Amino acid sequence: MSNHCCSALPPAQDKRFKRVLWFALWVNGLMFCIELFAGFQANSASLLADAVDFFSDTVNYAISLAVVGSSLLARSSAALFKGITMALYGFGILGKVAYSAWVGHTPEAMTMGTIGLLALIANVVVAYFLFRYREGDANQRSIWLCSRNDAIGNIAVIAAALGVFGTQQGWPDLLVALIMASLGISAAYSVIRQSRQERKKALQEQLA
Repeated sequence: MSNHCCSALPPAQDKRFKRVLWFALWVNGLMFCIELFAGFQANSASLLADAVDFFSDTVNYAISLAVVGSSLLARSSAALFKGITMALYGFGILGKVAYSAWVGHTPEAMTMGTIGLLALIANVVVAYFLFRYREGDANQRSIWLCSRNDAIGNIAVIAAALGVFGTQQGWPDLLVALIMASLGISAAYSVIRQSRQERKKALQEQLA
């Protein structure tokens, strides 16, 4: 059976989806640069974790653009790759938290709060445009989950900034980084499970 019939979106919707992905890619790429610089300046584990997340999303949007309108097998394979990278991101944050806890740095709360608010605005705007695609295939679902988790993570970063400001200690920053790691690993599990099911279906259709 031809894989052409496995395309999840009609051509017109593919074009709209691509425009949204390009917009999301540029927003995430810009925020990665901003948060990476601010994270090092503020010595914040949660900001650096969020910066890595923005970078991961930028790569994921680029991959998604490459497979829009492709076969189910191609899209599910891309989603599987993205799910694995999401999981690696989550475990990478855990390593950063462990290192920061060992060193005992206290981040700069004002920078954390300001950049966290900016990142939240950026992610809410992106999530708004991606909302209509949240119930698509594994590839589309992975994009929506990333965007949703990013907005939740930004709120947590702002809360961490308030916690650091109030306590003058670094543990709120580390706690938020742990939450972000958990979100990343949980979303990765969901995407990997669905993408494997879709890959199996696509392979069965090829053999039919």
